[in-house]
Amino acid sequence: MFENILTLLMLVLLQAVLGFDNLLYISLESKKAAETRQSFVRKTGIGLAIIFRIILLFALVKLIGYFQEPILHIPFEDVVEGHFNIHSLIVLTGGVFILFTAMKEIWHMVSFKNFKVSDSGSKQSVSKVIGMIVVMNVVFSFDSILSAMALTDIFWIMAVAIVISGLLMIWLSEKVTAFLTKNRIYEVLGLFILFIVGIMLLTEGGHLAHLKLFGEDIVPMSKTTFYFIIAILVLIDIVQGRYQKKIIKSQEGKA
Repeated sequence: MFENILTLLMLVLLQAVLGFDNLLYISLESKKAAETRQSFVRKTGIGLAIIFRIILLFALVKLIGYFQEPILHIPFEDVVEGHFNIHSLIVLTGGVFILFTAMKEIWHMVSFKNFKVSDSGSKQSVSKVIGMIVVMNVVFSFDSILSAMALTDIFWIMAVAIVISGLLMIWLSEKVTAFLTKNRIYEVLGLFILFIVGIMLLTEGGHLAHLKLFGEDIVPMSKTTFYFIIAILVLIDIVQGRYQKKIIKSQEGKA
């Protein structure tokens, strides 16, 4: 029993660590809904995602071989070559969508024609935002579920870990969103981190598909590299912010 509890705690910690990128996406995506509905969107989206994660866990336990079985082959040797399975296709699709979302939002920020300081711009429907949160949550959950299956084969432990981590995600999503709302400038940082998440998913999907471009294997970006890049981006943002404040203060003093 003690061993099961220890495994459960390890799985919850694993889910929390691997779920950072998912948490950031949820916080940014929920802002597309009306402000009064954003909290409902986050809670409902994550709640439904918990159910779908458990369904996905059950499916992977029963059909893991089918998910890993190649279903598509690209034979162009020395140009593009790969053996795609369902797992790799889902991860690649998620990566493309995340990259597209991040680039679209970044372009919106730098476009003076569409720039708006307030949140009074067009908002998406609650159901659409919840749907995207659920779908991307399932995409992000593949690695964490497969990692959980490597630690234990007891279904109820993995299911309880998913529920606990989901509840923690609901609580943390409120905190992250509140921080981004009070510090709008960090939304830019968040979008660039999301951009890197998209690249990470593409490299992971390419690796799963044994994809080769011009004879070179696609190597997955490790979580260590991912967190190191995030740390550098945050450090740059902090230094740049303080430097900008000093410049403004110096100019005000001269005036």
